[in-house]
Amino acid sequence: QVTLHAGAELDARQVNQYTLILRAACPGEDEVEERLFVRVTPGHVLRCDSPFASAEGDVVQVLADVAPRTPLYAVLPQPLGGLMGFPSASFLQFRLRNHNTPLTLTRRGLVLAPDNGFDLCKDTQTFRLEIEVTDRHGHNCSGAVKVEVLPSHRPHITFPEPHRAVTVTEGIGPWEVVTQVHARGDNVRYAILAPVAPVLFTIDEVTGEIRSTRRLEVTRAHLLIRAYNALHPEDHATAMVNITVQGTDRQAPRCVPAIFVSQVPETVSPGSTLVTLRCTDSTGTDGCLHYAFEGPPSSLSHFCMEGPRLKVNTTLDYDSEAMAALGFQLTATIVVTVGGQPRQSHESPSRVPVLVMVTPVNEFRPACPSSATFTVPETAAFGSVVGRVAGTDRDYPRDSLEYSLEGGSGPAQPFSIDRSTGEIRVVGSLDSQQQKNYRLVVRLTDTHNDLDLGKRQNRLCDVFVRLQAVPDQPPVCIPEVQELRITAGSPGSRQPVTRLVCHSSPDGAALTYTIAGGNEDGRFRLEGSTLVYLPSDRAERRPFVLLVEVWGGSGARRRSSVVALVVHVTPRSTAVPPSTTTQHTTLRREPLVVVQTEAVWQPPAWFVAVLTISGALLLATLGCTARNLLCR
Repeated sequence: QVTLHAGAELDARQVNQYTLILRAACPGEDEVEERLFVRVTPGHVLRCDSPFASAEGDVVQVLADVAPRTPLYAVLPQPLGGLMGFPSASFLQFRLRNHNTPLTLTRRGLVLAPDNGFDLCKDTQTFRLEIEVTDRHGHNCSGAVKVEVLPSHRPHITFPEPHRAVTVTEGIGPWEVVTQVHARGDNVRYAILAPVAPVLFTIDEVTGEIRSTRRLEVTRAHLLIRAYNALHPEDHATAMVNITVQGTDRQAPRCVPAIFVSQVPETVSPGSTLVTLRCTDSTGTDGCLHYAFEGPPSSLSHFCMEGPRLKVNTTLDYDSEAMAALGFQLTATIVVTVGGQPRQSHESPSRVPVLVMVTPVNEFRPACPSSATFTVPETAAFGSVVGRVAGTDRDYPRDSLEYSLEGGSGPAQPFSIDRSTGEIRVVGSLDSQQQKNYRLVVRLTDTHNDLDLGKRQNRLCDVFVRLQAVPDQPPVCIPEVQELRITAGSPGSRQPVTRLVCHSSPDGAALTYTIAGGNEDGRFRLEGSTLVYLPSDRAERRPFVLLVEVWGGSGARRRSSVVALVVHVTPRSTAVPPSTTTQHTTLRREPLVVVQTEAVWQPPAWFVAVLTISGALLLATLGCTARNLLCR
């Protein structure tokens, strides 16, 4: 009798018939060979897909700190993966072939984590589950799932200080904090393991603060503290706390010096010892003294206590804004207690005030500005600002510099510099035709950067001044030709005629005015830019042609312009109505042609005779009248 088993999954849609050759032989007989035809017909089967149905089975990796009874794998077609092509889960039965595993298989094909979770202290753990699935028709398939439990990345509970000794003073009231323990880890909770029923102390399970339950007297207590993970209690650690309650008859330690005041340069190196306290308790010993440093955070960060020695912890930078905000003074207090426990309400510690004054050290040389080139017009007036030399210094106070000019001021160097601001000014005449560029050497000297004035530092900086040439242009007058009419005033008076409007380049330069021609008899004079007429006794009506020369600039660059003025003067004795206004006429800028015309009056002879007789009769009448008056 021969039994055949399929070595692989049969699928009638792919191969529906197999031809097998069977060979059989009995002892002492000939071998017989026959053919066997196996026909595969379609039918309802239950199939398990790979990798669940493979020889190795499916693989699932989880962390060791996964919560208890967490679904890890689903044989049903669920998002967790597994078996595909199954009928409804309500018609399937799942059976676990091997039972040597802490994992659980539910009726719906879910693989759950152990009821108590995985062991966090072990390395990688592996569990293999062989599962058989059967439907209601009796068809079945089987597969395997391998669950790999990886170590958790969560930190374990640990005590940084597993042994701790605490000394407090008697008289502490109920519910006062005696000390506090701290453990590293996640979801840390605290509990007292021993004594099982503590009567003097209790612990806050969240903060780890150990408090008194009653007023403390002199005693000793040993507490075994357990810290554990609230989500995984198997992750825990223990620490021993020894509490000594001592009497209050101890006096405060005595320390020398009782006050520490010192000046420290900013360059003192970290780790340097500033002072070593010599303290003793009431018994005359110093073996049980504890030194603590109290004060504002700004001071605590710069100093530290190493036993009775006060040391510099970090660099004391005098040039920083933070140090300036503190007034360059650091204050703190050294607290000395007996027994190494921080101060309690009934303890009498010693306090040593500390005042450290940081002094400056001139560490850096002044720095020249990145660009020190200035341009100034050659016509710049005396005292004009050329530019400012902005030197820098990293020592505090920042940029506290004095400026000086090497070689001083003089004809060869017509500039000066302000000692405090660094402003360069013009103090001499400038001429681009003689010298176009100047190289000035400015000395920068720092100030107030060191207690020792002999440690001042300086630097020489090159400053370049370029003269900007100004074109030489003669003065411009508007208008250049004027025709004026005036009526002569009384002799000896001063009669303004006109004011010349002229300007030079650059604006504001001084101008001088002179009469160059046409004033031979001295009837006119110039008062600044104003032309004045000086009337005389002789009445005459004639025009005057004056040439006024206007000069601008200085030295070899003096330039001039000429203004032509035609002044018509009318005598007072003529019948012309008196005029107090001056008529200005602007002529075209053409060559001036001056024509002088003299008017001559020649009366007829009869007029002369009549005038003579009339005058004689008038004189005779006046004479007679005078005689009669005298005789009467």
